[in-house]
Amino acid sequence: MVEKRQSRREAVSGHKRELILCAAKQVFAEEGLEGASLRAIAVRAGYTPAALYFHFESKEAIYAEVLKASLASLGAAVNDAVAQTRTPSRRLKAAAMSFFTFYAENPRDLDLGFYLFRGGMKPAGLGHERDEILNAALEAALRPIAEAAIELGTSRQKANHLMVDCFAHATGLLLLLHTGRIRMFGASAPDLMEAFVKHRIAHLCEG
Repeated sequence: MVEKRQSRREAVSGHKRELILCAAKQVFAEEGLEGASLRAIAVRAGYTPAALYFHFESKEAIYAEVLKASLASLGAAVNDAVAQTRTPSRRLKAAAMSFFTFYAENPRDLDLGFYLFRGGMKPAGLGHERDEILNAALEAALRPIAEAAIELGTSRQKANHLMVDCFAHATGLLLLLHTGRIRMFGASAPDLMEAFVKHRIAHLCEG
């Protein structure tokens, strides 16, 4: 009986936590990290601000959890794409393109990752420990690119540089895509990303 009550309490607590995170994502999208408040998140979730402190110590802690879930989804998408390939070159392409596609299809997650909700493009952090965890999650999602490059014979240093190049190229194209600026060039962001990846793979294979 005690175990059942404990299990029920944990389930209720988990449900409340998810409601808070869902509400928080909406508030962050509307107000940004700086403009959001615990009170606004609590109202959206249907709780009091005091109830939020039972689950989270601050709005930065909530933002970190929302971003952590987003990065977990990104990592899963990349790993699923890579798992369906057999050769290093195809794994590299699958990893880079699935990273791009995830954010092409989920622009709010891109905003979330770059703290762009109304905050503009400026440095932001959630505390050293949280930042380290989140940066590690992002790096893990990108790591299959470097791993495939190493399989193709390049050094770890060059593989890491390629990972950064793919990240930078993807985010640049995604910015053009989601702001509509890509239209002024009469270009396709997915096509440009694919061409970039193919060129880098060809360069690796030649080397």
